[in-house]
Amino acid sequence: MPEGVVDKREAILRAAGKVFAERGYHATGISDIARELGAGHGTFYRYFKNKEDIARSVVSRALGRISDALSDEDPGSAETLSQYREQVRRIGRKLFELVVAEPELGRILFYDAIAIDRAEPDLAGQAMEAAAAYTAAFIRNGQDRGFLRRDLDAHVVGLAVNGMIVTGAVRLLHVQDPAGMGQPWIHTVETLMFDGLGSS
Repeated sequence: MPEGVVDKREAILRAAGKVFAERGYHATGISDIARELGAGHGTFYRYFKNKEDIARSVVSRALGRISDALSDEDPGSAETLSQYREQVRRIGRKLFELVVAEPELGRILFYDAIAIDRAEPDLAGQAMEAAAAYTAAFIRNGQDRGFLRRDLDAHVVGLAVNGMIVTGAVRLLHVQDPAGMGQPWIHTVETLMFDGLGSS
């Protein structure tokens, strides 16, 4: 794809992401995106078929941002418990910092992703399963090395851990001091992973 086409398509995706985050998917029209972009409807339709098409692309772009943020984290790299716990904290920080820096990304993923697609209704579900598989690979490394219990299903644990992370990320969108919330949340997720809820 020529560079100019890529740049224009990216500009449309950024504008659409901003408007979807502000207005919500259902309340957003092509005219709203065009107005944010400062271009006519014709420009939009040269790159996307309709609002649903661009919304799917916006969600895919948001998922790509998360993937990029974690691209240097190898699930099997931690060889000691201290390395493993530090990797857990590091991943948590990266995700929270991304949501704080780009809150529209969180709003799109956590509020609009499920609503956007009639033609591809499993988009959000597939993304959740992919995220669970990614986390499960980290869980298996911890189990194989004896850092985590081996009697629990790694995939189910991955879904549970991701649920805690997503809940925290959603909460970030509604608090006055999102930057101050990250560390306590990451510490709690880490504690639950390694120490559980027992008092002893």
